[in-house]
Amino acid sequence: MSGSLSALEQWPHVMMNTYGIPQVELISGSGAQVTDSSGRTYIDMLAGIAVNSLGHAHPAIVSAVSSQITQLGHVSNLFASEPVVHVGEELIRRFARNDGDLAASTRVFFCNSGAEANETAFKIARLTGRTRILAAANGFHGRTMGALALTGQPDKQGPFEPMTPGVSYYPFGDIDYLTTLVEMNPQQTAAIFLEPIQGETGVIPAPEGFLRAVRDLCDKHGILMMVDEVQTGIGRTGDFFAFQHEGVVPDVVTMAKGLGGGLPIGACLAHGHAAELMQPGKHGTTFGGNPVSCAAAGAVLHVIDDDFCRGIATQGQRLAELITERVPSVVEVRGRGLMVGVVLEQPIAQEVVKEALNHGLILNAPSPSVLRLTPPLVVTEEDCETAVSRLAETITQVRALVDAAQESDG
Repeated sequence: MSGSLSALEQWPHVMMNTYGIPQVELISGSGAQVTDSSGRTYIDMLAGIAVNSLGHAHPAIVSAVSSQITQLGHVSNLFASEPVVHVGEELIRRFARNDGDLAASTRVFFCNSGAEANETAFKIARLTGRTRILAAANGFHGRTMGALALTGQPDKQGPFEPMTPGVSYYPFGDIDYLTTLVEMNPQQTAAIFLEPIQGETGVIPAPEGFLRAVRDLCDKHGILMMVDEVQTGIGRTGDFFAFQHEGVVPDVVTMAKGLGGGLPIGACLAHGHAAELMQPGKHGTTFGGNPVSCAAAGAVLHVIDDDFCRGIATQGQRLAELITERVPSVVEVRGRGLMVGVVLEQPIAQEVVKEALNHGLILNAPSPSVLRLTPPLVVTEEDCETAVSRLAETITQVRALVDAAQESDG
């Protein structure tokens, strides 16, 4: 580091201006709390955007990673290693849920991020020989070029056009529109992409029954159902995979974020014909299946069992109740488990996120009127109580400032 400048001071001189300049430099964390360079402690209700599933410095992850790095750090996919096979087997077990035939027909491809997992799914769709892919408007699947083409947000796509061709968009949750879109050319429709809950748009769950209807539509026309569980998966919503809430079985599932508990790892899981399309030479990755990242994932999967997931559902319900009861200016609390969207009366979410840091609280605003809470899955009830109190104080303060500014302008 140059001279005596802090990392925060050095940031704009070293980093591309992709994210703007952060407000805070974090130096340590434990559980659902983090500490900045001045010694201030925050309750982390974002978890690195739904990544730190077991919080910060969880002993199971620390032990697994520390042990693995002393043995093998990286081997590439030219060689086998035990951690990647173990995690693959465990993901298949969680996906198949005691269905032996389903497990036997399921395979996993490991990569480094959610965008890469969705790029893999995109390629699987292309390998069907069909040319059309249908994705949800306002969905988010990543920022690499293929994943960006699946992301139904024109403002994110615009600077990078032309997009990869062949993707059309349907209104999220509108099965009638989607059916009409499919029936325009079902023989050339390869896949339907969706998120069970749209996270980056404002924590918007799919309407009840939508996933089942999509599954039926795909079955009718031989289309692959591809579910993006990058943000919703690995227990986040109270089910291990959010699609399990409706009892459906997708053809392809993508995941990342919480899988590594803070280390970079993504995965694309497929079964049946979809699992057979990738053959040698069709795809690849240097770092995917890295033993250290897989050791972390193995630790995460060991902790997040069925009982743990049930606890997440209970904790999420309690968090939503606390917000509804105690936080002013809230129109709606939506989501499932510990993926919570707080809809505000006014478009002040960005201001709330900024001011919340002064109250020792980390949040996110995916849209002007929505706050997103995706805390570590190990967040305690005490942490939630304190976070809700700090959120209420923050919103009250921001509203007062906004109201005063409006009166001044008037």
